[in-house]
Amino acid sequence: MDLIKFSIKNPVTIIVSVLIVVLFGFLSLTKLPYQLTPSVTKPEIKVTTRWGGATPYEIEREIIEDQEEALKSLNNLVEYESSSKDNVGEIKLTFKLGTDIRAALQDVSNKLNEVSSYPDNVDEPIIETAIASPVIWTMLQTLESNPNHIDSYKTFFENEIKPVIRRVQGVAGTMGAGGREQQMQIVFDTTKLASYGLTINQVIGTLQKQNLDISAGVQNLERRSYRIRTVSKFKSVEDIQNVILISNREQKVTVKDIADVSFGLETPSTVAMFLGKDGIFFGVQPDASANIVQLTNDVEKVVNELNAGILKENGLKIQWLYDQRPYIVGSVDLVQQNIMIGGILAVIILITFLRSISPTAVVSVAIPISIIGTFIILQAMDRTLNTISLAGISFAVGMLVDAAIVVLENIDRHRKEGMSVGEAAYKGTQEVWGALIASASTTIAVFLPIIFLEDEAGQLFKDIAIAVTAAVTFSLFVSISVIPMLWKKFAGMSKKEPKDAGAIANFGHKVVEFIMSIVRLSLRSLFSKIVTILSLTIFSVGTIYVLFPKLEYLPQGNKNLIFNILITPPGLSYEERYNMGAYLMKQIEPHIGKDVGNIPGLGRAFYVSFGDFNIFGGTSIHEDRAKDLIPMFRPIVNSLPSVFGVSLQSGVFERGIGEGNTVNIDISGEKIEDIAGVGGQIFGAARGALKGAQVRPVPSVELLYPEVRIKPDQDALKALGMTSADLGFDPDALDAIARNVDGLATLSRERVGSEIMKLLSAPNPSPAIASTETATAFSECAVWVRSSEVWCNCEKLAWIFS
Repeated sequence: MDLIKFSIKNPVTIIVSVLIVVLFGFLSLTKLPYQLTPSVTKPEIKVTTRWGGATPYEIEREIIEDQEEALKSLNNLVEYESSSKDNVGEIKLTFKLGTDIRAALQDVSNKLNEVSSYPDNVDEPIIETAIASPVIWTMLQTLESNPNHIDSYKTFFENEIKPVIRRVQGVAGTMGAGGREQQMQIVFDTTKLASYGLTINQVIGTLQKQNLDISAGVQNLERRSYRIRTVSKFKSVEDIQNVILISNREQKVTVKDIADVSFGLETPSTVAMFLGKDGIFFGVQPDASANIVQLTNDVEKVVNELNAGILKENGLKIQWLYDQRPYIVGSVDLVQQNIMIGGILAVIILITFLRSISPTAVVSVAIPISIIGTFIILQAMDRTLNTISLAGISFAVGMLVDAAIVVLENIDRHRKEGMSVGEAAYKGTQEVWGALIASASTTIAVFLPIIFLEDEAGQLFKDIAIAVTAAVTFSLFVSISVIPMLWKKFAGMSKKEPKDAGAIANFGHKVVEFIMSIVRLSLRSLFSKIVTILSLTIFSVGTIYVLFPKLEYLPQGNKNLIFNILITPPGLSYEERYNMGAYLMKQIEPHIGKDVGNIPGLGRAFYVSFGDFNIFGGTSIHEDRAKDLIPMFRPIVNSLPSVFGVSLQSGVFERGIGEGNTVNIDISGEKIEDIAGVGGQIFGAARGALKGAQVRPVPSVELLYPEVRIKPDQDALKALGMTSADLGFDPDALDAIARNVDGLATLSRERVGSEIMKLLSAPNPSPAIASTETATAFSECAVWVRSSEVWCNCEKLAWIFS
């Protein structure tokens, strides 16, 4: 079928087709999710295993090594990386691009089942795919009228607040820090415990066996069937207090006879502050296909409802720290403005040179039809409306009018030669349609292969490829079918070019004549041709050399969010990290809400610290001046002793905190001492070699994490009726010795057994150590204390702290 002839003869069909494209284009536009950047995903799976109270060494030896042995034979596995920290171990698995992530999840689950056993009290491994970084940051705080500390609301937050936010459409998950969960605490009276001949292990074993509901099946009795269950789960404090530990003719001992049972809070470990006040910090992670702007609006609506309802009733409020809406909306609006400005400038140029409304209108039709049609393709391919896809449309605006102008000019030439309107429209289009297809094909050939790339760059630039390819394809359709049809309809409305073309036309003719004179000069002889080629080549290469921009994989952007990553010595205590946060908040007080000199004011400031993760961040009261906060932050975060900070602006394309424009150096070896030594050398050399760069070790290059190691004397333990498990069971003994033994002391051999047993069993050893009896007991045992190392050597027991 001759599409050109069909279009000219059936204008109604073409107009209806165009209207359908426009209609579905607008419908697709309303359904396209708004995001800042395209979703870039890798086939990654994370396995997390928690073991409360365990050190990284135990987690590595007892859990991670067995899991790695089972997982390393997975199909399509590219690399695996494990990390062991206090209480938790993680393995990150990266698979080949194109791997079915659902099938990989099933394979990982099956492989983990091959791990024969785990130590007691180890939680089931959690298997999950990679989740996007939070796009909303908030913090729960108490109102001024609430006398309670925010730490006591952690359980309330987990049960009443987090589920409501996670139910919002588009929320994939949340991450949080701060607060202390409620727990049942049993505090033993060690004197009474010893008087009844009981040990802590025995009491715990009894409680575990009592706290059970057991089903015994179904029993049929006459006309009814009855389920038979033994119900013994604890439901109140009284249930625990009344558990019988010893029952015979002589005595009956319950838990309340040897311990106090009450609700309490877990040991604090996480610090979270907002503008100097403690809080519970949490971020909202989006689904891969979520509309970030709509998601943020929905979450904000829920937060406002919570603040006005249940939170107000409990003296609480959720503070809104940061979201991406201003940056997304601003970026999208900027690109949309560029598209509109580009289109308007194109129309102005057309009307300037064509000097007629109707041909200008005909050519201008190609721009909106092609752009609106592109939204259909983006929606059909499950893409999003982001800065990258809109940039692709912006690039294509200039290409869209080229084909239309070529067609229109050729039609006009035939018309001036005396052809009829219809014949000129057909002949003019037919002559150039092959060239138009060739031109469009070369553009498509450049961008289309990017769509099929599966690596990170392919996912990132796929939207540009789709936008340009779709827009150019639609413009080709418009040029071949719509332009000749519209020209035929509007030809009678066009006025002939005036004989006196005017100043603009005369200027244009002079420019054309000048260019043609240069062309004639360059083609005069072989020598002139060679000189022209060499001159243009040298000019091009010189221009590239002079104007070549700085090499950078992706632009940083200008998000209104500054992060200060704090590198602290290993094993920093909760109290020290809390004091560090209070100090930082005190230092920035003069900058909150107001400009100080050239430094913009701080709109919000927060501090979060848990484990080896320490972040101090803030936003500017001026949306576009966040980067100017870095000179203020750097001296503050580096003023802390033994701590150095890395201050950086959150990047548009970075997936995690501080993971944008970075160069990673991985060090491997057989001995941790050698790795730490090399890491320290590279750290120092990099800071001196890379001017202006901020270097940070992950984790710290400092080798020693303060640790207490107990090496029991097996003969002494056996003589005392103890085992290694008994000795290592109660860590309070370590705390007591570390806090109360100083300098050189000795401990009598006769009293060591009873006193150490009393020490190991004491829930709060300080009063016992302070007593005269125990002080005398420690008077005959050699103890040597040097910095973080403590050596204690007794003939009855021997243990080493290092």
